[in-house]
Amino acid sequence: MTLTPARDAAARVPDPVPARSPSPGLLRRAACEFGLTALLLLAVVSGVRWLFAPDGYGGGGMAFALLGAGIGVLLGALMLSAPGRWSGGHLNPSVTVALWRLGVFPGREVAPYVVAQLGGSVAGTWAAGLLWGPVVARPPVSHAVVRPGPGWGEGAVVAAEAGVLAGSALLLAGLLGHPVGRRLLPYAVGLVTALVIAVLGPLSGGSANPARQFGPALLSGEAGRLWVYVAGPVLGAVAGAGLCRRAGIRGVRIARPPVRPRQP
Repeated sequence: MTLTPARDAAARVPDPVPARSPSPGLLRRAACEFGLTALLLLAVVSGVRWLFAPDGYGGGGMAFALLGAGIGVLLGALMLSAPGRWSGGHLNPSVTVALWRLGVFPGREVAPYVVAQLGGSVAGTWAAGLLWGPVVARPPVSHAVVRPGPGWGEGAVVAAEAGVLAGSALLLAGLLGHPVGRRLLPYAVGLVTALVIAVLGPLSGGSANPARQFGPALLSGEAGRLWVYVAGPVLGAVAGAGLCRRAGIRGVRIARPPVRPRQP
């Protein structure tokens, strides 16, 4: 994410570069979120296809660890990419909600970002089906839809998903408050994502991202539990941001990309 100190601190530091053109528009940033989320889901479905299908790795606990490592690295890279820097690299509706509740993302832009992320989820899942063929639609791949493990009811899944996002909101607030932390943010998010998939994947499903489940659930026809993987992360994001506010942890405002000086 491209970030600067809080508004009052930033006001005391003169900008050496004269602003000539407006910041990137909302449509452009939402388009970045759409494309990045589509790439993320394309990678997720592709990973599940080769790690869990009978003609691939064959599944098992190590498959979740491998999938988590790959997706964690990719997520960090997408956040550090140029489109990720333009949009902030949320790629997760619950992260967008958490940043809004932390006071570092404008509320009027939450809905466009969420719509773009969910649309990217459908597009990336659909593209993976085109790339790998009918095997993506058949069990055990089933468009990489997330399912809870044996003994995990809906309440337990909601609690697990909410807990992950509450902790993530605390992590975001802590890192965003310090210059070094802001530079480490993409790597921290990638590491947390890898651990969530590896540890919770065989248990609750390890989604922690409504966009991760949205496209696969729709295209696989298994949308019955979709609400669980939407409600849990969003509730956790709101709760985590609320804890940060109670603890007096302040975020920083999201800055626009730097403007190039006018060429003579």
